[in-house]
Amino acid sequence: MALLGKMNHLQIIKKTDFGFYLDGKSLGEILMPKRYITSEMQIGDEIDVIVYLDGEERYVATTEIPLATVGQVAYLKVNSIEKVGAFLDWGVSKELLVPFSEQKTKMEAGKSYVVYVYVDKITNRITGSMRLERFLSKKLPSFKVGDPVSILVWTKTDLGYKVVIEHQWIGVIYGNEILQPIHYGQTTQGYIQKMRPDGKIDVSLQPLGKQKFDHGAEIILRMLEKSGGSLPYSDKTDPEVIYSIFKMSKKAFKASIGNLYKARKITITPNGIRLANN
Repeated sequence: MALLGKMNHLQIIKKTDFGFYLDGKSLGEILMPKRYITSEMQIGDEIDVIVYLDGEERYVATTEIPLATVGQVAYLKVNSIEKVGAFLDWGVSKELLVPFSEQKTKMEAGKSYVVYVYVDKITNRITGSMRLERFLSKKLPSFKVGDPVSILVWTKTDLGYKVVIEHQWIGVIYGNEILQPIHYGQTTQGYIQKMRPDGKIDVSLQPLGKQKFDHGAEIILRMLEKSGGSLPYSDKTDPEVIYSIFKMSKKAFKASIGNLYKARKITITPNGIRLANN
């Protein structure tokens, strides 16, 4: 069965003057307009498409790749505001509607917002919502502490930032643990720090425990290699300078060079650090 707003692998079953028809199983034959046809496509081939409902209540297929499929969250730009709501660019010619009822704040043309993509049960149309709490899972995932995860920065709070983890769960990054600039709508990698009994998930932007120092050590080694084997920084360098150069705290930097020194990867000199083989 073809699913609306999801990536579908459908077979080409018929060619007409205005496009191909695909086998949509229970949805019947689905038109893919000829503007999406390539010279390699033949009847009998199976192709990857997104299916949506057009303005005339017909199922249509496109090979365009959306910025988010149904069940995902994305940071999308508003193209226009109309009588029914805001229309957003989600990577497909058919714009994504966010009705006024699904806007937590009034959307403005030209600005971007974090939205969840879903299929409206009444209209059967692919729709967007800023009300993420209604859609994201309340059940704790099976992650382990330290696991790397994809996160999208959702909203600023008094504690720091709320983030969306792997399009499904809400997490929190505490402000006093943020050692690098982050911004609304940013997608980046985070690490599971703690999963609380109340369902809340704490996230860190840095690897945890020993991993943090291993990651920091790799950064320092790469920078040493690029600089010809030596750098004018040590445990006496100001924390602000350390962060601006290495994007890590002074504590992490000291631990990382300590680990590298113990592993005989570097030597520490009065003027900084250098690779041991130099």
